[in-house]
Amino acid sequence: MERHVKAAFEQNLKVLPMEEILPMRRLEESILRSVKYRRIARSVAEVGVIEPLVVARPRGQGPWMLLDGHVRLSILKELGERDVRCLVSDDDEAFTYNRRVNRLATIQEHYMIVRALERGVPEEKLARALDVDVKAIQRKRDMLCGICPEVVEMLKDRSVNPSTFTMLRKMRAVRQIEAAELMISAGNFTGSYARALLAATRQPDLVQSDRPKKIGGMTPEQMARMEREMASLTADFKALESSYGDDVLHLVIASGYLSRLTANPAVEQWLAARHPEILSGFRSIISVASLDEVVEEGGDEDAAASDDRDVADGASPWSDPSPKTGFSDQAQS
Repeated sequence: MERHVKAAFEQNLKVLPMEEILPMRRLEESILRSVKYRRIARSVAEVGVIEPLVVARPRGQGPWMLLDGHVRLSILKELGERDVRCLVSDDDEAFTYNRRVNRLATIQEHYMIVRALERGVPEEKLARALDVDVKAIQRKRDMLCGICPEVVEMLKDRSVNPSTFTMLRKMRAVRQIEAAELMISAGNFTGSYARALLAATRQPDLVQSDRPKKIGGMTPEQMARMEREMASLTADFKALESSYGDDVLHLVIASGYLSRLTANPAVEQWLAARHPEILSGFRSIISVASLDEVVEEGGDEDAAASDDRDVADGASPWSDPSPKTGFSDQAQS
């Protein structure tokens, strides 16, 4: 039996006058003065609105409710536009659509810029659309030069500071992969962390191995010490990584057995009377395994509560530390 999925939006776009659209919230002054607002305004002025606004049909003779696109609407009003293309939603649920949109990763942005340049878009036009300097476009264009394909694949979906690739470029391919693995394990893709990894890199692992490393604010002795500490830390990390799965499995099995054992009243009473220290140790092992589960459940509840608060407060992507950039104002709210 075929099941038809109902579309959430009407098939055709609708052009609406500005005065007939009612925003669901007011933009704060901090948003209007932000760098991202100016960047979106330049993009809209240069290439227009790529993603239509999302509205809900009025009930009766009232205005159309704006569900998504408050920033775009504000910018269009500043530009003196009278009409705007809109996508009509079948539901008037005013959640933030951008929470369901994946942010543009750094490497994806690089590919987008390269593709636009290959299609003949001038660098100056790209710079105006993204509200950046032409040199910034050139740096993003050449960002992956000297980066091995394995690292590109590992970091393609990550929000990486562009200066990180400058540091990685100074390492040989094998060391680049090691550094990328450490970044992923630490969840840290900042330029300062990459700089620290570069300082801890052995001289033979550098592209220019015949030249001594020069890291601002660090002496050769400090860099040599960092190399030794990093080598020791990497060895310890790999040893822990190789045994962690087995150790956790043994703990879970032992905890389950001890939990059933101490659940027997006769056994618990005998241990409490004869060997209270052993019973205390058994309970400690059980509580450690249980604590992990409690922490995970508590973290999930906190995350869910945070999401609920964000939706209730009308959270917007302006608080996102890694704003999406590009031709489309898809990340606008």
